[in-house]
Parts: sequence; C-alpha cells; structure tokens
Amino acid sequence: MERDIFIAGVGMTPFGRHIDKAVWQLAGEAVDLALKDAGAEMAQIEQAFYGTGTQPALQGQFAIPGQVVFTRFGLTGIPVYNVENACATGTSAFQLAVQALRAGSCDIAIAVGAEKMNIEDKARALAMFDGGWDVSRAEENAALLLALGEGVEVPEGSESDRPYSRFMAIYAAMCRFWMKNFGTTQRQIAAVAAKNHNHSVHNPLAQYRKPFTIEEVLASAPITYPLTIAMCGPLTDGGAAVIVCTERGLAKLKGSRSRAVRVAATAIATAAPREAAEFDKAVCRRAANIAYERAGIGPDDVSVVEVHDATAMGEIIAAEYLRLVPMGGAGPAAERGEFTVGGRVPINPSGGLECKGHPIGATGLGQLHELVTQLRGEAGQRQVEGAKVALQENGGGSIGYEEGVVTVNILTR
Repeated sequence: MERDIFIAGVGMTPFGRHIDKAVWQLAGEAVDLALKDAGAEMAQIEQAFYGTGTQPALQGQFAIPGQVVFTRFGLTGIPVYNVENACATGTSAFQLAVQALRAGSCDIAIAVGAEKMNIEDKARALAMFDGGWDVSRAEENAALLLALGEGVEVPEGSESDRPYSRFMAIYAAMCRFWMKNFGTTQRQIAAVAAKNHNHSVHNPLAQYRKPFTIEEVLASAPITYPLTIAMCGPLTDGGAAVIVCTERGLAKLKGSRSRAVRVAATAIATAAPREAAEFDKAVCRRAANIAYERAGIGPDDVSVVEVHDATAMGEIIAAEYLRLVPMGGAGPAAERGEFTVGGRVPINPSGGLECKGHPIGATGLGQLHELVTQLRGEAGQRQVEGAKVALQENGGGSIGYEEGVVTVNILTR
C-alpha cells in the first residue's frame, strides 16, 4: 500500500538579483525558512536532494554542488543527491525525495534548489541555455522549431535588435504556431502577462511587482513578435526548499499538523517522437494524465494552478495540455479573466515565472511554496478562496517539438 506523504515545511528567498549573496547563502536561507515552517531541526533531516541547473556552468562547481553548499550551513553526514533536469530540476528533486519516503528509506527529507544567474558576463549567462537540447544538432533543432512560426506576418518594428537567447525566437515561433492553429492573438498573450504582473503585486517574494494593463504589456519593448519584454521571464537568483515526510516523520516535528499538505500525486514524462500537431501526445499532456489518474482527481476538481511560463505563451500552452480548457481555449479564457484570482481556475497567483522570477533549480520548488501557501489559506491578498486542490506543472529542455521533460504534481488539503 502506498504511503501518504506530506509537505511539512516550505521556505523561499525573495527571487531577484542577489549580487552580494553566494549560492550557498541563498540555499541556506531557504532551508532555514523551511525548517522553521515545519518546526524541524536540521538534525532531523535524513536525506537531501539538491537541484541546480547553472551552478556548474556559472560558478564552476561541478560534481558535488549539493554537498559543498550544505556543508556551508551544517547539513552534513546524510545522503545527498544532486539533481539536474533542465528547468524541471527543482520538482525533479522534490519527486525523488517523495520516492525515497514512499520506498521507506527515510521519514523526513528535504528538496533544495538554488541559483545565482546574474553574473557580470550576461552573454555567458544567456549562452548557458544553449545546452538545453541536443547540442550536436543545434542548427537542425532550431530550424525545426523556427519553422513552426512560418506563415504569420511580422509587423514592422516588432523585432528587437538587442541580443537575446535564441530560445526567445523559438518561444515566439510557438506563439505563431498557436496563432495559425487556434486563432490565439497577441492581445490574449498580453492578457496572461498583465494578469500575472497584477498578481505579483501581492507577492512580497516576487522579482517584479509592478502592475501592468494589457495595453502596457503590448507597448513594452519588443523581443520578437508576438513577444514583448513584459511577457518574458528574467534572469533570477534565489533559493527554495521543501520538507517532505511520512506520517511517522510528521509526528516527530513541532509544526502544526493542520498545516501539513498532502502530496496526492507526482508524475514525470519525457519527450517522445510526435508531429507538431499531435497535441494529445504532448509530454505535458501525458504527465498530466498520469498525475490525474494517480490522484483520482480530474481537471475540474483543481482549485489553483502554478505552471511554467518562461513566457506568457507557456501558460496558455500548459493550461490547454493540463486540460483546464480545450485546445485553443486558454487565450480567450485568459482574456475573460478565468485565470485571475477570483476567476474560474486561478493560474499563477504568485505572478508566474515572468514576474516571480525563474532561478532554474529553485523554480519548481518556488511553485510548490506558492501552492502550499494557497492550500493553507496564508496567501493574503492573492489568496484563492477555498483552495483545496493544487496543480503544478514544471518543464524544461527541448527535444523535437516539445519539452525534454515535464513534471506535474497534485497537492490536496
């Protein structure tokens, strides 16, 4: 019989630019907050799972980044597992911690993610993303994905002459593909971004907290059509941590039992061959279907959602693959306000990646931090009333027409 697993504590630094802090300080702050939240002592942690996507490339710390980071603040002598799984690194670490608990190898574990992505050489930081696909086929990969955007007229003045990661052009091509197939509009993408910027105003841990109207999003500096800068996530530093435990582990902690959140399901899927328009075969759809089945919960039962939106278009695509709306339905739903706090199914009340920030290894754990806060009823002005079922989606990398990996988690009270 499968063991019940609970999130007992969460901790997260403010996401943003932390020029004067080292990676270990960001991780240590998050761990300290999670321990206090759970009513736990460092010595009670039996296994640790550390996620980082950029520390080897940007700080030169290969091989044992978790052990090095944890030694700096005294989390030592226990099994430590280092996890790197593109932008899904944080939730991959979380899922491995849950598996360890379900396997009976421990009763209390912690998943930690941390990144320091803002470095002096910004071009080097942006170039790091080029490793997120088969580097031996980089030009072939780019050509395949950029072709998705062909056939959509690009308005004059909607392309930036500043250097950005070429993944921004690929995100834009996905936008245009949705425009051709489903009639998604630039205004609908802007509606998602404006909604998330307005949510972020009420999140003290978000990198950006400035409200935007749809018109202001559209008028912000162009990246590549239809994306503007207000629709896109920034480079981010930060740390996040999640403490998970069994029933027996929960009984050992001093925290309130009533604040524990149940892990109803975890699921992970990786890319498989498909045609661009075979949407039912998409990796995100497959991961979502597994999670719903394991939890015995359907999309209509979901109260609140955090999805991976490195650009606002990511939220539209995820909402459709997660079956929260039919394919092609997310743009109009966003424009109607259905994904806003107070709407039918609020998505990214934290502000999402484009506002809260995207420190790769900490991103998924930051999403879990938000959902646990929502299920506890502790989210203040961004609180989703009566939240009982929370859904998280976190993906990364690129293989073929889709993400290399997608994790989906369902939490309940």
